[in-house]
Amino acid sequence: MAAFVIRRLIASVFVLLAATFLMYNLVALSGDPLEDLRASNAPNKEQLIESRIKLLRLDVIPPLRYFLWLGGLFQGDFGVTVQGRSVNALLEQALGSTLQLVTIATVVAIILGLTVGITTALRQYSGYDYTVTFISFLFFSLPIFWVAVLLKQFVAIGFNDFLEDDPQLPAWLIVIATVLAGLLWASIIPGTLRRKVLTFAIAAGATASMLVIMNLINWFTYPGLSIAGVAIIGLGSAVGLTALITGLKNRRALYASLTVAALGLALYFPFQFGISYSITEWWMLAVLAVLAVGVSVGIGWFMGGVDRGPVMRVAGFTGFLTAGAIALDRFMMVWDDYASSGRIRGRPIATIGSSTPNLEGSLWVQGVDIYTHLLLPTIALILISFATYTRYSRASLLEVMNQDYIRTARAKGLAERTVVVRHAFRNALIPIATIVAFDIGGIVGGAVITERVFGWTGMGALFQNGLDGTDPNPVMAFFLVVGGLAILFNLIADLVYAALDPRIRVN
Repeated sequence: MAAFVIRRLIASVFVLLAATFLMYNLVALSGDPLEDLRASNAPNKEQLIESRIKLLRLDVIPPLRYFLWLGGLFQGDFGVTVQGRSVNALLEQALGSTLQLVTIATVVAIILGLTVGITTALRQYSGYDYTVTFISFLFFSLPIFWVAVLLKQFVAIGFNDFLEDDPQLPAWLIVIATVLAGLLWASIIPGTLRRKVLTFAIAAGATASMLVIMNLINWFTYPGLSIAGVAIIGLGSAVGLTALITGLKNRRALYASLTVAALGLALYFPFQFGISYSITEWWMLAVLAVLAVGVSVGIGWFMGGVDRGPVMRVAGFTGFLTAGAIALDRFMMVWDDYASSGRIRGRPIATIGSSTPNLEGSLWVQGVDIYTHLLLPTIALILISFATYTRYSRASLLEVMNQDYIRTARAKGLAERTVVVRHAFRNALIPIATIVAFDIGGIVGGAVITERVFGWTGMGALFQNGLDGTDPNPVMAFFLVVGGLAILFNLIADLVYAALDPRIRVN
């Protein structure tokens, strides 16, 4: 394994050097970096031109200038732009902005796409399968800039207008949402016609009740989960994760996850009205999140007995989701203060930029501001990526489910959950690992069109501005980071193959 990794990394270094040499020369020869100064009417035009030539070493031909850039790179210096700004500072700012924008969208798209793709494969040729297939192809065919404009118009502007008046859901919308929720769950959950009708009635009733209650308590003005919502999420996660990972017959896992959820509920009020006021930095919240997962895993280890591994996983995931629900409720508690502040003026869903300038407030207010600016671009990226993951995961699982060893596992009397989760799902992930690895490696490349539509200054903008100004240094910083991560995650994909399929050996 070590020899394989070392050989791949050495080969990758030479590939990256060749690629950067070609890219540097292509950008340097694509235009004139002095064009703006040559067209200038400034009285000191000649001095400005001479200064830029010295600053960027333009008196050296591009092939040799590349090696000057490479020498600076070994010292950790990406150089300067044609305006004299440090590329290192621009790269740091652009990288942080892009990671903030794209990471959440990519992770959610992967989780949602895999989940929906697997469920459609298990419910092949059902109404649910046909509906998801239609929606997937619809989203896949839509251009991202058009989706972004529609989101601005109907989700941002329309929802902000809705909040300015008395925000109450109309009766016709409640009826439509109720019927759609009932049909969705009835098509997902298999069974007889009687069971489907019962599922439809329960899902429709729960949806209608929730929406009516939201109207009665004026939820859209003062949103929140409350301890009841946290309890539903925590206990539901405990039961659902136990059923998925170990099966409800594993009482140790069920009791451990329920214990974790109960502990989270016990800490709800102390956190919301005590501990949270002392959290002033993001790293403090991250430490609490790690502590919550660590305590949950510890409970799983203590209660797991001889089956500690699966029990620890169930308890850890339950702790993460329960703690996340408590933190989400804390953020929602400051929604009214944020929306009614002088900088927001009752229109909280942002359409441009990554933050509200000069906004003052606690960490919780800053978190809500980040959320409102991330909402639209994140939805746009998820809708486009969702289709790819859904189709690949569905096709992969269907292929695996037709294999002989799946029929053998069923013939041996294994439960369907065990057949799907432990045998089929793991092998279905092998071809998907390539796509996921490349997508994760490419997230720092930014979403050029999305960034431009929503006014984000990220890696895509850094790359585009460098090309427009015939400025090789920022382009090379972009290319080196993206290319290096692409090579790294390609290697990780190979290692994931070996982890998922014991028949594959890395040598």
